Amino acid sequence: MQTKLRTIGFAVVASLLWISPTFALSQGLKAHVKSVTSKTLKNKYIGTASWYGKLHQGRKMANGKRFDRRKLTAASWYFPLGTVVRVVNVKNGRTVIVTITDRGPNLRLHRILDLSQAAAERLDYVGQGLTPVFLYPIVPFETSAAKFDAVLIGPPARQAHGELEARVIAEPM
Repeated sequence: MQTKLRTIGFAVVASLLWISPTFALSQGLKAHVKSVTSKTLKNKYIGTASWYGKLHQGRKMANGKRFDRRKLTAASWYFPLGTVVRVVNVKNGRTVIVTITDRGPNLRLHRILDLSQAAAERLDYVGQGLTPVFLYPIVPFETSAAKFDAVLIGPPARQAHGELEARVIAEPM
């Protein structure tokens, strides 16, 4: 009896030890796949935007250039520098296209974007300071003229109208 109990106990413990790491591994793999796909596929953001202007005028930005509050620029941690982003003010539906030129806002402020004063004016929220926004990157693409390799040929030699009619009638379809 005692041997049977030991055997059954050993089988239960062995199966639990076998199932637990396998289950944890599969759950970890699912979590890893989910995190990878969410990072690569997330290209639309909804959050709060603020704006900055006169106090930052002329200061150096993360891209090395000086800040100009009259240009349509923005600061964000979520997009690479130089990314062109369309920002939509959720309250009134106004949109503006800006270029990410700086890093910010501070992550503890729970904002996704700092806009220049010009961009904030276009979105009509300068007086409020903060506004809910929807933003997504605009994919750049370049167009070029189609290449046409055919050689132009000159017009056929002048033929009398009667000759063309005779040739068309003589050749069967």
